[in-house]
This record gives sequence, C-alpha cells and structure tokens, in this order.
Amino acid sequence: MTVHALSPVGGRPDLAHAEMANAIRFLAVDAVEKAKSGHPGMPMGMADVATVLFSRFLKFDASDPSWPDRDRFVLSAGHGSMLLYALLYLTGYEGVTLDELRAFRQWGSKTPGHPEYGHTPGVETTTGPLGQGIATAVGMALAERMLNARFGNDFADHYTYVIAGDGCLMEGLSHEAISLAGHLRLNRLIVLFDDNEISIDGSTSLSCSDDQLARFKASGWSACRIDGHDPEAIATAIERARNNDRPSLIACRTVIGFGAPNRQGTEKAHGAPLGADEIASTRTALDWRHRPFEIPDAVLKQWRKIGARGQPARRSWIERTRRLNSASPPVRRRNW
Repeated sequence: MTVHALSPVGGRPDLAHAEMANAIRFLAVDAVEKAKSGHPGMPMGMADVATVLFSRFLKFDASDPSWPDRDRFVLSAGHGSMLLYALLYLTGYEGVTLDELRAFRQWGSKTPGHPEYGHTPGVETTTGPLGQGIATAVGMALAERMLNARFGNDFADHYTYVIAGDGCLMEGLSHEAISLAGHLRLNRLIVLFDDNEISIDGSTSLSCSDDQLARFKASGWSACRIDGHDPEAIATAIERARNNDRPSLIACRTVIGFGAPNRQGTEKAHGAPLGADEIASTRTALDWRHRPFEIPDAVLKQWRKIGARGQPARRSWIERTRRLNSASPPVRRRNW
C-alpha cells in the first residue's frame, strides 16, 4: 500500500450506496427550495459520482481543511454548489452546519450561490466563471508534480479531482488548460465530466456538438465514458485513471435532476427549485421518507467516518515532514 492509498470505510460501505447519495440529493433539493433559488439538477445527477469519489478515493481530513498533502477537489461547475456544501456538512467540516445549509444563498452565510475560496472551509478555489475551476485545477496538479519532483513522495503525493460540466468545457480557457495538462502529462489530474447533455436553455445540442472524448484524447489525455449512476463503473474508471500515465477525463453520463419524476433529464431541473409537489414525488420515487434537512443517524455516522478516514494519513505526513525538516542542514543567516 502506498502512502496515498485509502480503503473504503470498513472495507465495503455499511450502508447502501443509494442512501449515501440520496443524502446529498435531498440536502441540495431542500436548500434550493428554501432559498427559492439555485441549481438542484447537477447535485442530484452527480451525487453517485461524488459519493464514490469521497467514500472510496479522496484523501482528506475534514478536521484539517488546509493539510498540504490532501487531495484537491475542485467543483468547476460552481453553479451546483449545493453538491459541495452537502458533502462538506456530511463529512464534518467545522462551520458548515445544517443552519448554514438552510441559509443557502442568503447574505452572510457560508453557503453562497457559488463556492468562494477563503469563505467556506473545504472550498479549494472560487468557481462561478465557467472554465475557471478546470484551469485552476491544472495549476494545482502542476504544483503537486513540481513539489513531488523536488521533495519526493513522502512530501507531495496527492491527486486533483475536478467535477466539470458542459459549460466549463465550452469555454475557450478550458482548451488552453487541457492542452497544457496533456503536454505536461499531469497524470494526477482526473476530470469527472457531468455528461448530462442538458444546459439551462435545453439540450446542449442547441449550442455545441463537440466530441469531448476525441478533443481530450487529441490533447494527450486518457478519456472514457461511463454510466454515472453505476457505482462500480465509477470506481473502476477512477481506479484506472489513478494508475494512468496521463491526465484523465471520465465522461459520466448522468441524468440531470435524477429521481425527480417530471423534471429529470430536462432543463427544468437546471436553474430553479423543483417545487413542493415535485419534491414530494421525488421523495417517493427515491424512497426518502425524511423531513427537509433531516439525515438519518446511520447515514450521517457513515459520512462522518468518511470525513475522518484520512486522519492517519495526515498524521503520518506530519511525522514524515518533521523528520525531513530535522534532517535538513541549518539555514545560515547573513548579517547585512
């Protein structure tokens, strides 16, 4: 086992994957509904991908958001911010409370409409302008490789994961960023593309017909398409990407607004609350029989285990860096 490798909590999750993912979905649905504003569809569609990533792969410790050798998670599709806020609450980031989720998009809350770096614990970079997140993530992945080349695996050995949407990949900035990443073979960079074929105005075919897999492959990336609601397919694709010698794009074919009987798969799930009737129907369809913002104790306990899973790796990293520092020659000071 490498320093980076982590295991799922208890080997296999104690709870059904669907229960874990539905916790994300309904926190997003309820927060957007209370705010009467926001984007419920992307968190609902990407909840399966996020659950697999956080529960099986992401190296982090919710008690120390600034641990230098943590994996980076960048939500490039920042309009789906409730996906990130739900994960931060569920995994136990200090200050990201249920009250903050209830205050989504309200003045002074830690849960603004788009994630803001330095404002909310666990947010790695401000995202809102489309393409900004994926471009910043390329810089993060480059920084990791430069630190690794200088100090070795004991000091820098982490991945950068990105969730990006169609809008991110339509921006010109993304072309430059993926070109650089492919040229430099930044193999610790993994982009999970929310490939739902829906924009706020309707089908993405209204404005874009790019073959994203061909485009990324042409820039030197590994690229594949999977079922974004199949946990094992997601896990297999991420594992392959982690062992690749190039950056990786995983196009996750998802259904926007997954579970909402009358809105899933349409632009109606993109940029507006679902409404009370549709939320009630969604709760029935996904067998989620809990009140708004209510997470069953067993589900929350499992998510909190995931949030604490990286503590041994963080402590080991601190001990290694102490030894590295003690072995370094003393700095000679000059009197100017």
